[in-house]
Amino acid sequence: MTTERTPLYDAHVAAGARLTDFAGYSMPLHYGSQLAEHRAVRTGAGMFDVSHMAVTDLEGAGARDFLALVMSNDPDKAAPGRAVYTMLLNEAGGVVDDVIVYGRENGYRVVSNAATRDKVQAWFGGHAGPFGVALRERRDLALIAVQGPQAIEVFTAVEGMDVAALASFACLERAGSMVARTGYTGEDGIEVILPGEQAAALWNRLRAAGVSPAGLAARDTLRVEAGLMLYGQDMDDATTPLESGLGWTVAWDPPARAFVGREALARQREAKPGRVLKGIALNVKGIMRPGCVVQTGAGDGVVTSGIFSPTLGFSVGFARIPRDSAGDCRVVVRGNPLPGRIVKLPFVRRGKQVFQ
Repeated sequence: MTTERTPLYDAHVAAGARLTDFAGYSMPLHYGSQLAEHRAVRTGAGMFDVSHMAVTDLEGAGARDFLALVMSNDPDKAAPGRAVYTMLLNEAGGVVDDVIVYGRENGYRVVSNAATRDKVQAWFGGHAGPFGVALRERRDLALIAVQGPQAIEVFTAVEGMDVAALASFACLERAGSMVARTGYTGEDGIEVILPGEQAAALWNRLRAAGVSPAGLAARDTLRVEAGLMLYGQDMDDATTPLESGLGWTVAWDPPARAFVGREALARQREAKPGRVLKGIALNVKGIMRPGCVVQTGAGDGVVTSGIFSPTLGFSVGFARIPRDSAGDCRVVVRGNPLPGRIVKLPFVRRGKQVFQ
């Protein structure tokens, strides 16, 4: 299978990136130091190439009604200039993918995961027919995420755009580019969707202004610290939002909106899911990884995402464990049950520990 390259591939090579295959794309794992990249985002400004993500534009008079059927959240939250995070569900309430839907003057834009590209396109196509919706996959676009406490200031200075005026999950379009105040790090910042041929120039301008390139490794530690889920690890086709700490992405009102998966999800909400996703922090040295068994007083569970937190100095992660579990637990790391505790997510916000 041929590995695809984003429009920023040459820039990564020139910066000395260690490249790895991710969802069929050659992507930077790091540029020499995952820790330095993580800290740059927490304390200054870092940028990520996320051009491997799938972008689909939706147009047509029935686009809003189509979204009302296929997304778990309220489609009206994606009014023009606004964005909403939502799940796409199957009939059993399992997560087909987690996406962001952006409202535009002439339709909508959906950004979905790279690994689910073909599945989401087929899934959209299977539901769009009755609504007369035109679906256009935008492989001509690139995506750059600029994140960190200095990201807004630096981007404004480099591009001359008043992005500080954007509210969280608001977006604006200018000259074929879309800028949104969204991100996947727990820090302030923006994500830019722009023509692929313009991506390298923006990347280089930001780098010249002191924004640090960051790779997939730092992206993972940042998102876990921020309590943000990853599709394929923390949720998938066989797990529901209610089992994955994502119940807030389900809009139950109005009751008449019959979105895909609603009936199955309503039954689970009534019965209460047996296992849910919660935060775990280790009390001793050791690093939990996906697949580690978590022992609680209410029964066993399993780690779905686990890292060493550069910000906190110890290991944290998510685990799907019995709903009634709380307090102390043990995480089995390489055969050793290590003491830990069940905590409320997120672990870190704006560079500071937020759980007790």
